Amino acid sequence: MPVAHPAGRVLLKQIKAWRGKFFVFLTNRDVPATNNISEREIRPSVVFRKVTNGFRSDWGAQIHAGYRSVTGTARLSGKSALVAIRELVDGSFAVG
Repeated sequence: MPVAHPAGRVLLKQIKAWRGKFFVFLTNRDVPATNNISEREIRPSVVFRKVTNGFRSDWGAQIHAGYRSVTGTARLSGKSALVAIRELVDGSFAVG
């Protein structure tokens, strides 16, 4: 079916470029079919933002995001938050 609108042509081009990556989970069992893991990871931050009515400064939001990133990565790697923060301060924080 021909595409009439220019935005439709752009979308069609993008879909053709990415279509091989849309269903990777069908051929690779290591790839989850949903992004539920990502949704669960950001949920505590969303709740925190809503309960506290947001951040008063960009600095506070960045500190919170950094803290959540470091502690979340540590948890997924089997480390405690305290160990991860110590490693970060020492300069030896690594994923793995």
